[in-house]
Amino acid sequence: MFAVADTLKDSSRQAMAELHALGIKTLMLTGDNAHTARAIAAQVGIDEAHGDLLPEDKLMAIEAKLALGGAVGMAGDGINDAPALARADIGFAMGAAGSGTAIETADVALMDDDLRKLPRFVRLSHATHALLVQNIALALGIKVLFLVLTLMGIGTLWMAVFADVGASLLVVGNGLRLLRK
Repeated sequence: MFAVADTLKDSSRQAMAELHALGIKTLMLTGDNAHTARAIAAQVGIDEAHGDLLPEDKLMAIEAKLALGGAVGMAGDGINDAPALARADIGFAMGAAGSGTAIETADVALMDDDLRKLPRFVRLSHATHALLVQNIALALGIKVLFLVLTLMGIGTLWMAVFADVGASLLVVGNGLRLLRK
């Protein structure tokens, strides 16, 4: 009797732990044997697993999760994942072993198979959102302040320059903080 199995990466366990720490529920959809899928999911720490799925089954599973509300992401590497990658709110193609169809269909192409990039992507997107809100509030706040000063007769030309160019420079400078992440 011979048995063949893929080995689990410790990075996969770590990625699932990080996703759970971010409050993200995980689901494995695979065309592989359902019993094997559940065993692998248990070892890695995936919340839910479904096996023996065809591409249309994966698509229906994603649509069912979308119907529950909330954002749904999908990571996949094969042509069988392409319909589900396209339907998810955000699709991640695992680039190193990914098919061209998966890479073309997905919103984000990860150029290696390290799942730890998924929680990193989520953290970076949260930081980007917070920074966008800050920048919009900063720019509008400066413009409103200048408008009020102008209506009061206190506004000058150098204030107008600062309200325009200075606000732009402040927004760009604030945005550069993302480079530290």
